[in-house]
Amino acid sequence: MENEFVEAVSVKDGKKIWSTRIGAVGIPKQQPNFPTARSTPTVDGEVLYALGSDGDLACIETGAGKIKWKKSLRTDFGGKPGHWAYAESPLLDGDTLVCTPGGSQATLLALNKNSGELLWKCPLAEADDAAYSSAIVVEAGGIKQYVQLLQKGLVGVDAKTGKFLWRYSKPVSAFDANIPTPVASDGIIYVGSAGTGGGAVKLNSEGGTIEPEQLYFGPKYPTAIGGAVKVGNYLYGATGQALQCIEFTTGQVKWEERSIAPGSLCYADGLLFVHGENGDVALVQATPDGYRERGRFSPPSQPPKANAMEKAWTYPVAANGRLYIRDHDSLWCYAVK
Repeated sequence: MENEFVEAVSVKDGKKIWSTRIGAVGIPKQQPNFPTARSTPTVDGEVLYALGSDGDLACIETGAGKIKWKKSLRTDFGGKPGHWAYAESPLLDGDTLVCTPGGSQATLLALNKNSGELLWKCPLAEADDAAYSSAIVVEAGGIKQYVQLLQKGLVGVDAKTGKFLWRYSKPVSAFDANIPTPVASDGIIYVGSAGTGGGAVKLNSEGGTIEPEQLYFGPKYPTAIGGAVKVGNYLYGATGQALQCIEFTTGQVKWEERSIAPGSLCYADGLLFVHGENGDVALVQATPDGYRERGRFSPPSQPPKANAMEKAWTYPVAANGRLYIRDHDSLWCYAVK
């Protein structure tokens, strides 16, 4: 529990290239007991940015694993994570890195990605803990902003100054588990909140202010840990029981299928790669015309789970003709080209 690492392995054979400790495991005595690394590093050319579960943020050289700079969201910025520790992936926007310490001192903040120097911090008047979502870039009404799902709802802040712009308070998880990263397109943002529901808001600008207008919201829409993706005019994601396709702007359900849901998904080449919480993997065509499964398999020798609440929650990754699946300390690589 004292060590959390970023590791690099060979694409060719999976052998370890380097391993760099960035800090301790966050909240090891949490209940349910899931003390482990959570977030995906953000890769930017010859460096990557990793956030440990205890709030250790590090810029690391991808070649040798050397740390260029490091900050602590807890000690440097008075951060306050949710019950299950820090889990977001840092957002890069040009030379700006955005992350979410939570708490009253710097609920969100921006750093210079090259030096770690503080650019701005946004202490929300309604102090809010960090949730488990990652921030995104949204442009609406001529204003570039960073949007993040916190424990008390969805918020937007000015990208240049960190000034608070708006809040949408509907998505507050019944389990204190706001997890999926929002999905945005043309000033409309989809957001899901476990045990409460999912829906979309449109950002309207008037007189220099921005107001979120609810387009739809309800318990039947995707809220699963594995998030959602937008392809064309449609959103694909998982509810607690099924994989679902909905029209992004209206919420109209085009199809719903048990498949291997709930699960995490990514999109590539017209296809959805779905990693079910049960460990299975399915390939599904991304079309609103109906559920069309192209195949499925179960990775061999899956790691044991400590209890019935533990699931396979990591996202699948498709890159350069390969599909990567991870679960706890196991990593599989498949040729899918």
